[in-house]
Amino acid sequence: MQELNQSTVTEFILLGFASNPKTNPLLFTFFLVFYLLILVSNSLLITLIYQDSRLHTPMYFFISVLSMLDVCYTTTTVPQMLVHILSHKRVISFARCVAQMYIFLLFGVTESWLFSIMSVDRYMAICHPLRYKVIMNRWVCLLLVGICVAYGVLGGLSYTFFAMRLPYCGPNEIDHYFCEVPAVLKLACADTSLNDLVDFITGFNVIVVPLSLVAVVYANIFATIMKIRSAQGRIKAFSTCASHITVVTMFAIPCIIMYMGPGSGSLSNSGKKMALFYNIATAFLNPVIYSLRNKDVKKAFLKLIGRSRALE
Repeated sequence: MQELNQSTVTEFILLGFASNPKTNPLLFTFFLVFYLLILVSNSLLITLIYQDSRLHTPMYFFISVLSMLDVCYTTTTVPQMLVHILSHKRVISFARCVAQMYIFLLFGVTESWLFSIMSVDRYMAICHPLRYKVIMNRWVCLLLVGICVAYGVLGGLSYTFFAMRLPYCGPNEIDHYFCEVPAVLKLACADTSLNDLVDFITGFNVIVVPLSLVAVVYANIFATIMKIRSAQGRIKAFSTCASHITVVTMFAIPCIIMYMGPGSGSLSNSGKKMALFYNIATAFLNPVIYSLRNKDVKKAFLKLIGRSRALE
């Protein structure tokens, strides 16, 4: 550990995962394969949605935005982690650490609010089907995504500003694989109680509020579904919501634990594992969940394969 007392830290060392010459190549291969699968699966889903006219609906538009966010979200952290796994020098400058922290939070908060917008879309489709296409037109969808991005910009600024305004005078080793707020705050040379309060308030607004909106919306959706007389109709309506509920749950629970826990110093290895889950695992599972349970996506995929074979 580098002792930098009485001076300002100009760079951080990302400890990442345990460095072992024997296991590092396996760890590198594992995460590289996962990252490539994330890029390929999300890019394929985006391509299918924009190529097939049957998928030009608000629901698939929001799914394509989610896939783009997942690609950006993971690209902020995973390539650097891959380099550090095989490198003895795991240094990141102070400026790059701030930039990574902000960009990661920007995409994360945007995705959190996008989940709530997607639930509203499902509500309009199931509870108000006759007015659905009129209300959820193109401009409304773009406006809703713009609101999500605005929350991402503000939420990311709030977390990053209050975290990086603190003095950092050493040590400079971050027990994480990227610059995440809870891990960086452990190194601050000042009282972080104000940050804990700010993080809780910000977390409430960017995690709990959209999650609560999702819960309220789905309570209304389920009430409407139970009024459907046909059992097949109820099953079909439930199936359209199941994918979204699964994805929201996987994303929200670890985020709440990480960003709204009492104190920044209570998580270490468990924090890294949770970050892997909502940073990498959910980005990998999102396209799988939305495609395997969706006949329209499967048809679009078969159509795309048939077109490519015809060209050959």
